[in-house]
Amino acid sequence: MIGVTLRVVFSLIGFDTSNPIYIFVHEITEPILGPIRQFMPRIGMLDLSPMVAYFVLIIVIQAAQRLLLD
Repeated sequence: MIGVTLRVVFSLIGFDTSNPIYIFVHEITEPILGPIRQFMPRIGMLDLSPMVAYFVLIIVIQAAQRLLLD
């Protein structure tokens, strides 16, 4: 979730895409965001895949907690 948040912030502020930090964040978040983008169209310039990724990650985290704690 932190990586997705950083990626959103980087895209908003126009972070240098050749920066090693950006490259690292992009590499760890693309496996999550890429598949979401395949079935979810953009709305103009707005990419909603990070928002969907948050919801999916929250559901996965809650399911894992229930399985591990029960």
